[in-house]
Amino acid sequence: METRNNERTHTERGAGTLESERLEFAGGQGRIAVYPGSFDPVTCGHLDIIQRASRQFDTVIVAVLNNTSKNPLFSVEERRELLAEVTKDIPNVRIDSFRDLLVRFMRSQGARTIVRGIRSVTDFEYELQMASTNHQLDGEIETIFMMTNPKYSYLSSSIVKEIAKFQGSVKDLVPPVVQSALTTKFPGRPS
Repeated sequence: METRNNERTHTERGAGTLESERLEFAGGQGRIAVYPGSFDPVTCGHLDIIQRASRQFDTVIVAVLNNTSKNPLFSVEERRELLAEVTKDIPNVRIDSFRDLLVRFMRSQGARTIVRGIRSVTDFEYELQMASTNHQLDGEIETIFMMTNPKYSYLSSSIVKEIAKFQGSVKDLVPPVVQSALTTKFPGRPS
């Protein structure tokens, strides 16, 4: 049977070969997604997206952006450590950081999918612009939007930092290890 570009149909290949072909296509690593962000600090909303993405991809790389134009509360290393701690029970999640274009980082990791959480229409407008830009830079990169769990739809790292700064409770907003780290950054706040 003649096929275009030596491609064979699913039936011709046999169902048992699909997994190995998928792994071969991804350089033996399976489907790799990157969830980029500042994570300053990581919130329960971030963790929810990480957990959900980990069920959709073979590997999820949570990539901390090292943005030298911002003055973060936590250093890149601190953010990586906090993320490693809160994701330690998710075996297919890796923590990394980058300071270059996201598409270059993705190429270096063999990843083709960006995962982004969407809380609102405002988020969508910004994320659509970023997704379009990344796709323009590398046409093989796709962005997957995950709707935020409604209970975290208002939550952001900026809100968490503001509440912690003024000694408010962040107990239900961040994982316990992040709550402890915030206590260190803002002494005198309640546990």
